[in-house]
Amino acid sequence: MSVLTDLIYGGSNAVAGLTEGAVNDAIAKYGADHPIAFPDTAYYFPTIYAATGVKVKTLGDLSACVGVLKSLITNQEDLGQALNAGLATAVGAEIIEGLKYAEGGNPYENDSGIGFVPDPIIRSLGVPLVTGDIPGVAVVLGKAENAEDVAKVVKDYQSKGIMTFMVGDVIEQCAEAGVKMGLEFRVIPLGHDVTSVIHVVTVAVRAALIFGNVQPGDLAGLLDYTKNRVPAFVNTFGAIDAVVVSAGAGAIALGFPVVVDIDLGENQVPGALESVCDHNETVKKSLELRNIKIKVTELPIPVAFAAAFEGEIIRKADMHNEMWSSKNPTAELVVMRDLAEVEDHKITIIGPDLDAEKDLALATYVEVAGKKMQVDFEAVIERKFHAWFNYMEGVMHTGQRNQVRVRVSNAAFEAGLRLKDFAEVLYVMIMDEFDAVVDKCQITLITDAAEAEKFRDEIAMPRYAQRDDRLASMTDEAVDRYYTCILCQSFAPAHCCVVTPERLGLCGAVSWLDAKATNELDPNGPCQPILKKGLIDERTGRYEEVNRMINEATHGAVENVTLYSILEDPMTSCGCFECICGIEAVSSGVIVVNREYKGMTPAGMTFGELASCTGGGVQTPGFMGHGRHFIASKKFLYAEGGIARIVWMPKELKDDVAERLNKTAKELYGIENFTDMIADETVTCDAEELMTWLTEKGHPVLNLDPLM
Repeated sequence: MSVLTDLIYGGSNAVAGLTEGAVNDAIAKYGADHPIAFPDTAYYFPTIYAATGVKVKTLGDLSACVGVLKSLITNQEDLGQALNAGLATAVGAEIIEGLKYAEGGNPYENDSGIGFVPDPIIRSLGVPLVTGDIPGVAVVLGKAENAEDVAKVVKDYQSKGIMTFMVGDVIEQCAEAGVKMGLEFRVIPLGHDVTSVIHVVTVAVRAALIFGNVQPGDLAGLLDYTKNRVPAFVNTFGAIDAVVVSAGAGAIALGFPVVVDIDLGENQVPGALESVCDHNETVKKSLELRNIKIKVTELPIPVAFAAAFEGEIIRKADMHNEMWSSKNPTAELVVMRDLAEVEDHKITIIGPDLDAEKDLALATYVEVAGKKMQVDFEAVIERKFHAWFNYMEGVMHTGQRNQVRVRVSNAAFEAGLRLKDFAEVLYVMIMDEFDAVVDKCQITLITDAAEAEKFRDEIAMPRYAQRDDRLASMTDEAVDRYYTCILCQSFAPAHCCVVTPERLGLCGAVSWLDAKATNELDPNGPCQPILKKGLIDERTGRYEEVNRMINEATHGAVENVTLYSILEDPMTSCGCFECICGIEAVSSGVIVVNREYKGMTPAGMTFGELASCTGGGVQTPGFMGHGRHFIASKKFLYAEGGIARIVWMPKELKDDVAERLNKTAKELYGIENFTDMIADETVTCDAEELMTWLTEKGHPVLNLDPLM
């Protein structure tokens, strides 16, 4: 055997032995019927489930899995067979990690890593992955000879928006070097044991199940998906042993190239296993191997600017400035002007800067002009402020319009961040992302409280009111076209959203106006117009032209779709939906569950179990993924009786949509406070108890015809 295959088999055999012993010990301690599961997933032991179709539920189920694992280790010279042994190592690592959860609780509670990554987090990553906000996934493991080397590499990935998972001593090395870590920074420590690398493998594996409609047991389909649709790669630092090499072989089998920082000489495998001893070249080589191209926008500001900082929380103790509507006037407004009215790149600041006062007003006023600019695009640009401000390291932004909160950290202020930098960010990003419609842009920031209040009341609020009136009149009937959205096809090739004025994309991120603007910015891009031709059935929202466009967009995978029905050819889902609704058979109503909810529902399924019934572009009558905002739409389940079918929601979701949902219910049915009739987990999660509750409340679902 070669040195490489010898190392792979040595590591695989070692892991197999450890796995078999650990399973036997666990069965001896707890019994073969003892339940075993990773937390908050509908996919059992995901690697085993995806590769074999086996649903591991008890310790006894793992004994057969050990047999499968050992069968993959053939000790043959062929590299392909050796990569199978690497997959065996992945299975062994999953079992060893799964056994840590045998006693329940969180085995990583006292560890610097997070361990298993739950399904809802993977679903939440779908949108930034397909939009390119997360252009790739790095796995960094081992112990660097020089801590500064690995910290520099990880910070470089962070600045490029790459999501980085870390395993081993590199976690402490990066922490000591000041690397900001956590899900919110997209630098995620998994754990110290090398087996914890399986937790990033299961992210890739579940992406195939959630988004790609890869069927459990289809190993070839799984490997094809991870190789071609999950842009992941591995970097190892420091000396590598047989187990690390074997784990690397498993990564290569999944299509993830491995870059090591030691000289492997003739044992390198071009395109799959390569040595890069100069750490200044590590990032470049890793991205090249996965063909990841990073678009870098140069910004003249003194802090880092990357999507990785979007979730950064600025605590009060670390805060230098705050601009908050509860304390001072705030507003954010984009207004379209004639070309002659705008002086390009003009920046005006009215009032004190960050070094003058701690608490400030903040009115952000952006005037744009362009030959192709439209009034409808004002709000589309305006909504981007939230992301762009958050991309600045040391800045936290929440809210919109006249309800805004911005915090600046002490560290960002000390680095030199001032208000002109906020204006520069807006100018550069608007001219970069909206260059097809914006030719000129000028920015005014108002921090003087009296001037900000005047701007808010006399200019911003009337403009908001005009837009609200426009949106209120923007119904599905009032427009002559809808739009496709295939942004998610890089992950879910058989899925296509149809976006209408009353039904936004299921991810919650694409409204009809967004889709319209996207089409204007990129006429050949992901959002194509669907002219409203060939109405077949008004009740279900079935159109000949919609069917034609959907069939074309999904390459024949979906032939027919309705816009308003959950039972008849419902719209497909990619997997990154904010909510899912499903039939509750006893009441003949529907439950609506958001992905953040972890508990049981009256339908007898968790969110993950409900979500596993759809996604990946499949049509499952009775289940439908959708955005939060769609719940209060008059077109929600229109064909089946509308919002009157909603009988249960998690309390957090119900409270969030209550104002809009109650307004819709009053307009449609004359019902006051409709959400008081909808049960939640504080009332019951039992179907029979739910029926009693609905009867007591006189819920309108009781007067509707049965769904089935």
